[in-house]
Amino acid sequence: MEIEIINKIRERASKKNQTTVFPEAKDPRVLKAASYLVEKQICEVLLLGNKKEILALHKNEVSEFSTDLSGFFVDEDFNKNSLVDHLHERRKHKGTSRKEAAQMLKDPLYLAATLVATGAADGAVAGSIATTGEVIRAAIHSIGLREGNNTVSSTFLMALENQPPLTYADCGVVPYPDLEQLADIAIESARTHQRLTQKEARVAMLSFSTKGSAKHERTELVVEATNLIKHKAPEITIDGELQFDAAFVPEVSKRKAPGSPLKGRANVFVFPNLDAGNIAYKITERLAGASATGPILQGLTKPMMDLSRGCNWQDIVNAACAAILMGE
Repeated sequence: MEIEIINKIRERASKKNQTTVFPEAKDPRVLKAASYLVEKQICEVLLLGNKKEILALHKNEVSEFSTDLSGFFVDEDFNKNSLVDHLHERRKHKGTSRKEAAQMLKDPLYLAATLVATGAADGAVAGSIATTGEVIRAAIHSIGLREGNNTVSSTFLMALENQPPLTYADCGVVPYPDLEQLADIAIESARTHQRLTQKEARVAMLSFSTKGSAKHERTELVVEATNLIKHKAPEITIDGELQFDAAFVPEVSKRKAPGSPLKGRANVFVFPNLDAGNIAYKITERLAGASATGPILQGLTKPMMDLSRGCNWQDIVNAACAAILMGE
């Protein structure tokens, strides 16, 4: 199942003719991923960093591919005026001067995000070196949030054997979402699932309670968020609050939630907090043998993907392909 869904994502991404920027080109895993993406004609790449130093230091990492990456580095002396103008315009309400905006663009994360924001690249992939917070900060400051959404969150695409892929959220960004954040996470996760899998999203708002079986302020939050989503995005098939078995097992759904539109066949699972989401995806990965692709950042106007700092080069390839499809 892992190979099937990942291969489909890579194949669809290769048909989009897009460009992905990598601000952490000094990481040998990034160079290897970039080589693969170009050689397999999945996308064009832009690499940020000192070309001579990076290629001299990491020539072995790209030697197995025939691609010469020397032509894919962004010249450090290129004209940045339009990028400075963009970043200054976005940040001047915070008191950022044009000179300060120019200084910010010396950070490869900000440069990558601004290249995406201005259309010089279609998406960015970072986080093999930088922290999630650093990646998100650059993305919010330069790219900004999608209209109608006020939250950057993340999903993991979980591929299991003999099982259609599932989406888990949020597993990496928002620790304890409030009502509006939880609604944003669910709406964006439905959108992400549909874009990556080409399947209708069936969203379960998870809790330790099913349809009032337990009363607590945390279960009430899930109920209120579900109602808010139904108002904001009535096209989404959604139900909550539900325990996982009532959302995933049709026979249990009949007993615990007989009127649920999900009928125990949810494919997007929104966890009430980051503790639950992060633990759940790692348990699914380790005990069920699932392949977890992510974290996939969502909620931005244009795609900028985050990586786990423990990622391998193939994870970076998959993140680039996800960015391409998220930008559709």
